[in-house]
Amino acid sequence: MPFIPHTAADRDAMLEAIGAASVEDLFDEIPSQLRSAPLAGVPEAMTEQEVSRLMRERAADDGEFLTFLGAGAYEHHIPAAVWEIASRGEFYTAYTPYQAEASQGTLQVLYEFQTMITSLTGLDVANASLYDGSSALAEAVLMAVRLHGRSRRVLVPETVHPLYRKVVEAVVSAQSIALEIMPMGADGTTDLEALKACLDGAAALVIPQPNFLGCLEDVHALTALARERGLLAIGLVNPVACALLAPPGAWGPGCDIAVGEGQPLGAPLSSGGPYFGFMACRREHVRQMPGRVVGRTVDIAGHEAFTLTLQAREQHIRRSKATSNICTNQGLLVTAATVHMALVGPEGLRRVALASHAHTADLRARLTAIPGVRAAFPATPFFHEVVLRLPVPVPEVLRALEAQGILGGYALGESFPDMADGLLVCATETKTADDIARYAEHLERIVTKRRLDPPCAYKDDNSRRS
Repeated sequence: MPFIPHTAADRDAMLEAIGAASVEDLFDEIPSQLRSAPLAGVPEAMTEQEVSRLMRERAADDGEFLTFLGAGAYEHHIPAAVWEIASRGEFYTAYTPYQAEASQGTLQVLYEFQTMITSLTGLDVANASLYDGSSALAEAVLMAVRLHGRSRRVLVPETVHPLYRKVVEAVVSAQSIALEIMPMGADGTTDLEALKACLDGAAALVIPQPNFLGCLEDVHALTALARERGLLAIGLVNPVACALLAPPGAWGPGCDIAVGEGQPLGAPLSSGGPYFGFMACRREHVRQMPGRVVGRTVDIAGHEAFTLTLQAREQHIRRSKATSNICTNQGLLVTAATVHMALVGPEGLRRVALASHAHTADLRARLTAIPGVRAAFPATPFFHEVVLRLPVPVPEVLRALEAQGILGGYALGESFPDMADGLLVCATETKTADDIARYAEHLERIVTKRRLDPPCAYKDDNSRRS
């Protein structure tokens, strides 16, 4: 529905009807010292045409980069129909269904979303989404501790996204839950021998697939170890990878809980959000799952109907009985993801995954052909990200690439101090052979130049184009 503001005549007519002389009179009960002063620095009003032109100019100033940056948010092709449908008024303005059964369209979308997530993860039941991937992992940790009932220790591999680890720590630390970081082995995956020494007495093990460094963990062995020692297994997965790799429900004896970030399913790269998290679990765990579960049934006349089957949250039941204080879901993003998965389909999503892996393999081959550039984990299987080791400072290289309109990847030094020379690069199905060749050409020139130049020639020189 378009926004049509009230005219001055409309406002005057309303004020006259209620007996007020001005809009300011409506706020006369508020003491003057509590009222804010007029906004300073706000320009004069603009027409719609002028605002549209200004926004196009601002967008052009930002530039359009060729991105090889992943690290948790990925550039995928989004069919035009996805947001044309999701932006329709009946979807775009739909919020969380408090009077649920009156919102059959919203409930059906959530039901279809849950069905698709269970298909992707190979588990029995999914909820109607969470805020994002990191908070979904935090909720999974809380859920696992409740289910275990005896321990408040949770094992988290070093290879889990570093920001996810920070979010989980912030959420669970106040509840006396201890996170123990499991070290990474030389191959970029969780050190199984070090892990075995820590399993006894823990409540759960988080298993990333692929992990933050792009490597594929031995998920079958990790899940089996967890289940043998009485731990719950929490899979942290990329939904696109699930279309190609074994889903969490099929890892060894099967994961108990699976969570992840839904951004690759139809959400654009937009300065970090909004995105959404997803969660699925085994049927026997469903009563400890946070959020909502939508079910399908029939009404008194025998017609198909949708209903909130489970609402284990504090707004519906006593706070002491709630599994979580999650107050909503990312409904608009979930709608877009549902449309995206329906349009692309299982085979289409698998092709996206295959193309992403193939392009990343091509990217690694082209970049490691540059003298001095090498793969950090050459023998470890990967999905669509790999770590490169550079012979020159990574931040300097990234600045030089950005000057050429290329986002070259993620510098690992801040999150992994022992990998200060590490660069995490990603290539999805959106990258072409020409894109990869352009990146390789610029990277080779920059690395060669940096190796030949003395450090003082380029130190802190952000204005210099390479």
